[in-house]
Amino acid sequence: MSKRHHVVIIGSGFGGLFSAKALKHADVDITLIARTTHHLFQPLLYQVATGVLSEGEIAPATREILRHQKNVQVLLGLVDDVDLASQVVKWRFHEEYQETAYDSLIVATGAGQSYFGNDHFARFAPGMKTIDDALELRARIFNAFEVAEFTEDEAERRKLMTFVVVGAGPTGVEVAGQIRELAAATLRRDFRSIDPSSARVILVDGADQVLPPFGPKLGRATKKKLEQLGVEVQLKSIVTDIDEDGIEIKREDGSIDRIQCFCKVWAAGVKGSDLGQTLAEQSGAELDKAGRVKVAPDLTLPGHPEVFIIGDLMTFPDVPGMAQGAIQSGRHAAKIIAARVNGDEDPGPFKYFDKGSMATIAKYSGVVKMGPIQLTGFIAWLSWLFLHLLYIAGFKQRVTTLLSWTLSFVTNGRSQRVVTNQQLVGRLAIEELGAHSSGRLISGTVPGSPNTPETDNPNSLKE
Repeated sequence: MSKRHHVVIIGSGFGGLFSAKALKHADVDITLIARTTHHLFQPLLYQVATGVLSEGEIAPATREILRHQKNVQVLLGLVDDVDLASQVVKWRFHEEYQETAYDSLIVATGAGQSYFGNDHFARFAPGMKTIDDALELRARIFNAFEVAEFTEDEAERRKLMTFVVVGAGPTGVEVAGQIRELAAATLRRDFRSIDPSSARVILVDGADQVLPPFGPKLGRATKKKLEQLGVEVQLKSIVTDIDEDGIEIKREDGSIDRIQCFCKVWAAGVKGSDLGQTLAEQSGAELDKAGRVKVAPDLTLPGHPEVFIIGDLMTFPDVPGMAQGAIQSGRHAAKIIAARVNGDEDPGPFKYFDKGSMATIAKYSGVVKMGPIQLTGFIAWLSWLFLHLLYIAGFKQRVTTLLSWTLSFVTNGRSQRVVTNQQLVGRLAIEELGAHSSGRLISGTVPGSPNTPETDNPNSLKE
């Protein structure tokens, strides 16, 4: 009996999940390797960060989604390397190392946050790419109000109640709008020493308009609505430094301003995952400035027709780094693999169909751009709700999300306001311990644990 064609998919985002589902009826065996157990609906992360939704509502278990697809095995692990010559994926779960051979490989590891060469900014201004990011930001946002409640120094209180969001793309606009609504509506009667509605929310970007991809008209409408909400929009302003107490901004005229603030949110820029660099070094493929791989017209890695790069890790003409780009590229890669296995005609080069862009500004207000159609206000907001509800994976998640939205929109309440110290400092603590710290923490071999010899170098994890 001949062995079936083996497809390995790296990543459980939109690209990885939709390519796996598109191969449901193909004569292949699929192994999906992802560093998380869930499929994340990333466009709604900002609602987790601001207490509207729980993480479970936007991140159903990948196994549950694919449980009826018998040709898929889901594995939890971090891919460290791909050996293109041997066609082997090298991955690990903490300190347990594995190798998985493939006949076809789909790389859908996405993109992370880019700080444009200033990676130290991340310590004080987390991004918005993962569940951990969103939970950390939730802790930072709500803790700012909590600390302000008992702080007697007025300057310190103003700093705590000043929120700066860097990046005026869809994520930045949505975060700024939600923080402002949270302060002005949800929290307005919850404190005794402070007035949450007096909180400053500042949106900063180096561009000359809000939502640049949406065009000038929608950009102006969005800026006007944000300002009506009380958000301070500062354009043509570039962040030059961030520290514990604030943010430094260079204005268009060259002057430098400093904003004292506790909570900073980074929503500007993306960079391809590290696996892109690994593949480029082995194949000679080019990378763009964001570290994304320049793929062939059929989405394959140049010189390696068995390897497909899809979603946010690829750079392809006129394909934006959005969910639709990942979904469509994942389906196209699956079509090519199925055609090869069946001996059918090759589907040819990838063609992206632009279904438009949309963003919410606040409750009952959004913007939509679909070709020549441009919508603002309530109709745009309803369109946003419908489309996002449609793309959330899992029936239970759709129902609970709809209920949470209804509660939030009708009452201004937010049910997800629990924060913990672990959410606040967990990322920084793991980074301080250094590489491979998770496995060592679990095994109890970190400095100071009973299983660690006293002679161990206390800084060995960093090394």
